[in-house]
Amino acid sequence: MTSPISQLLQKSILRTLNLILLNSLIIATPLLAQKPSHNAHQDASASTSATLVQLVREGTKGYIDVNDATAAGYGPFLGCVAGTDHGAMGVHYVNGTLLGNLTLDPAKPQALIYEPKDGKMTLVGVEFILDSASWLAANNNTPPVLEGHVFNFVAAPNRFNIPSFFELHVWAWRDNPQGAYVDWNNHVTCSAP
Repeated sequence: MTSPISQLLQKSILRTLNLILLNSLIIATPLLAQKPSHNAHQDASASTSATLVQLVREGTKGYIDVNDATAAGYGPFLGCVAGTDHGAMGVHYVNGTLLGNLTLDPAKPQALIYEPKDGKMTLVGVEFILDSASWLAANNNTPPVLEGHVFNFVAAPNRFNIPSFFELHVWAWRDNPQGAYVDWNNHVTCSAP
């Protein structure tokens, strides 16, 4: 048989546990209400990704024909770039004028990327390329960002034998299973049939 003090103690413990549980629910309710906001952030992020791809497509549709790119000042650089273990980038047609002026405009990428296949060049994507020293000096040591996408830093020495630079690939014209902003694309090849 339990004593009245023991019963009182058990009731007190149960009330305390009930209050703790009730407080936990009160605290957790606003957090649970924020969950859709997190999904909305993901949707906004996906929308931003799609926005940059769309802006690049709109801005570069005039270069689908490689001859139009050449007429606009783009020229091949280093041949077809293939990955060491998977995927490729293709042939970069670089505009030297755009390389020198630190432009961040979806319609004016420093390089257009073409896949050589069946005797023709097919536009598959673009690459934004900025000299890191010049960019950092002009932008308070902050890396470049375009439509919410932070550029990758490539230090020197590098496989291209050029000074350190920032770059961002946008696969606007060819799907990339690894993502629209990943350097290597498994759907691009340098080996023409």
